Amino acid sequence: MLQIRRAAERGQADHGWLKSQHTFSFASYFDPQFMGWGNLRVINEDRIAAGTGFGTHGHQDMEIVSYVISGNLAHKDNMGNVTGIPPGDVQRMSAGTGVMHSEFNHAANQETHFLQIWLLPHTAGIQPSYEQKHFTADTKRGRLCLVADPAGADGAVTIHSDARIYSGLFDGAEATSIALNPQRKAYVQVVRGNVSVGGHALNQGDGLLVADESDLKFEGGKDAEVLLFDLAA
Repeated sequence: MLQIRRAAERGQADHGWLKSQHTFSFASYFDPQFMGWGNLRVINEDRIAAGTGFGTHGHQDMEIVSYVISGNLAHKDNMGNVTGIPPGDVQRMSAGTGVMHSEFNHAANQETHFLQIWLLPHTAGIQPSYEQKHFTADTKRGRLCLVADPAGADGAVTIHSDARIYSGLFDGAEATSIALNPQRKAYVQVVRGNVSVGGHALNQGDGLLVADESDLKFEGGKDAEVLLFDLAA
């Protein structure tokens, strides 16, 4: 089963300083048909205006992944982490028993554009933790690079969730296929550009819900960047 989730169908929120598009129900956006997919709970495509951001707030028992598309996301938390997240970096924060953090765009004249991703943890009440790694374009060019994994395999960040996240770049003749477990679910998010996934033409912001499939092919990309989520059913 392949179901397209078009970019324009997502929930919309405009707070002035923040413009957000919600793949799944979040905050004031509620759609009982899109409460999550497998153990993937949130994909918000956020745009933070220059000089603004999220003030200090808390999370608990959630795996939170930030994937910056453009600009830079400043992160500060009560675990002592103070860092900037540029494009190419993948940040993972395990909220566990509770964490407080803020996210900000310190640029004077540049928007920060990023994906905020939440995954349900496989274990509640763990010790909060933080991790951030950089993945070069070469490692993602024409292939799916593992960027998040429960065991931190292949240099990926370690997530405390029964899920894996892959990132890939596809343009022109570049193509790849990935084997899937049909007893699990998968989700594809097009970060930018255009690409064909499983024979379906997808554009920037589009998603693809995948179930009962044993493989998935990525081809026909035009300056495309994608994320693939391998998820517990």
